[in-house]
Amino acid sequence: MPLKLTPMTRLRVLLSAYACEPDAGSEPGVGWNAAREIARHHDVWTLTRSNNREVIERALSRAPIPGLRFVYFDFPRWARFWKRGRRGVHLYYYLWQLGARSVARRLHQAVRFDLVHHITFARYWAPSFLSADLPFVWGPVGGGESAPKQFWTDFGAGGCATEALRELARWLGERDPFVRSTARASAVAFASTAETAARLQALGAHRIQVVSQLGLSIEEIRRLGRASIRTDTPVRFVSVGNLLYWKGLHLGLRGFARAGLRDAEYWVIGDGPERRRLKALAEDLHVSDQVTFFGRLGREEAFDALRQCDVLVHPSLHDSGGYVCLEAMCAGLPVICLRLGGPGDQVTPDEGIPIESSRPEQAIQEVASAMTRLYRDPPMRQRMGAAGRARATTAYSWERKGRDFADTYHTIVGSAESLGRPGAPNGNVDASSSVKGE
Repeated sequence: MPLKLTPMTRLRVLLSAYACEPDAGSEPGVGWNAAREIARHHDVWTLTRSNNREVIERALSRAPIPGLRFVYFDFPRWARFWKRGRRGVHLYYYLWQLGARSVARRLHQAVRFDLVHHITFARYWAPSFLSADLPFVWGPVGGGESAPKQFWTDFGAGGCATEALRELARWLGERDPFVRSTARASAVAFASTAETAARLQALGAHRIQVVSQLGLSIEEIRRLGRASIRTDTPVRFVSVGNLLYWKGLHLGLRGFARAGLRDAEYWVIGDGPERRRLKALAEDLHVSDQVTFFGRLGREEAFDALRQCDVLVHPSLHDSGGYVCLEAMCAGLPVICLRLGGPGDQVTPDEGIPIESSRPEQAIQEVASAMTRLYRDPPMRQRMGAAGRARATTAYSWERKGRDFADTYHTIVGSAESLGRPGAPNGNVDASSSVKGE
């Protein structure tokens, strides 16, 4: 018989969040915000890397979160000397998952969890080793998105090689028996995009829901929502993110040049290996006097910059998420994006101009047309900006997402057949387990 749970029943949840960091964007922000919001509804033990410990404990000392504990795990320094920054991250993450399984098993003996949720890293082609013993929630995972092959001609030799290696890594991952067992073991698999959902289905996941991994915290909504929607001149377009070939900034610059908006500006915020190439492209297109490259800015500085702009241009070719689109919407900016991956799902014609593109030349022309329309029509910018702000602050608030996850847990645990497990002890786990209490 299914367990009868009330909305007030607090479950014991193990949350696997390799990436988890307060006041951060991207996946570290997903790990932190998910843990914080789910803890409003359930008792949460978050398993994460030891190198996140200092910043997490500093945040908890300022604002303790009832119901939330952290468990820290890493291999000894001598066993991870070869990992530096992004170098070796994929292999280390795989090995970390193996080690985390042993930590989770010991913790389960003390706590007796009701459910485990693997939330970061979020790649469908990498396994979780926590899926065997308890009702298991996977994701949202991404990575099923691909840049259309017609766009590879602009990537250069290095970009094409990287894309080919990415395709190979996914092909190998899909044939990893541990990945397939993770998919089959999931009570629910959250996919960040429809493309990833299709790949999860092929791997054998039984119940799949398309849910963005992105959200906005109450603090972010307040900071970004302070901006009034601009009506001043000059009209200012902006792109924000790492300057990588697949982010498609070359399409944005070419579209801006083709639009010929001589009294408009284009701000590029971010840094990366494509910066020199993009600056040279702006020179070649004779728009360098209108384009400003700011380099990498801190999170608050980037928010301030968004509030000084009118339209976000985000022509990314295979984003699973697209955090900046959500942040721009909250700040009241319409978004120009390609109808690909996460941004293509987030941005509807009410909040911006998602572009259907099958060829680079078509994308450039559509970007130019979208820029021209928004440049010439301030009421359209205001209307789309207001709609984007309303959607970002409701559908994508972490408060709502945490409540949705909590409700899903109730459904899964309440319908599980094997719930005759012994009860869990109350209180904190012994400090030898490296657990941060409430």
